[in-house]
Amino acid sequence: MAATYPLVKFHFLVEWGGTKIGFTEVSGLDVETQVVEYRHGASPEYSKTKMPGMQVYSNITLKRGTFKSDNEYFNWWNSVSLNTITRRNITISLLNENHEPVITWKVKNAWPTKIQSTDLKADGNEVAIESMELVHEGLTIQND
Repeated sequence: MAATYPLVKFHFLVEWGGTKIGFTEVSGLDVETQVVEYRHGASPEYSKTKMPGMQVYSNITLKRGTFKSDNEYFNWWNSVSLNTITRRNITISLLNENHEPVITWKVKNAWPTKIQSTDLKADGNEVAIESMELVHEGLTIQND
């Protein structure tokens, strides 16, 4: 009998604007339903009624190694100007050992709000990592 294990999180793929990009880390894949509280004065209960409200999405942070002459991060970020934004739908897939998606996160109307270049350290022995923070208007999760 084969053992069943939880999925590992180190094999994933990000697709944006028709391009597949390798990242070292993706974070912020969460959604929260805000709570709306209400109570009228004649209520026999001395507590508020709690109802589901609007959904709130966290910003998504993408991190990757810095490569010479690869300006895709900065080109997208530079497309953002006052009230003019190049939005992209992004697909993030957790892959199995056959490189097939097992969980897919679909991000709607994303655009970069922050770019962070690598830190510099004279005695460091690490890869230069850059990051991009995205805002978006929706996140759906599909467990394949």
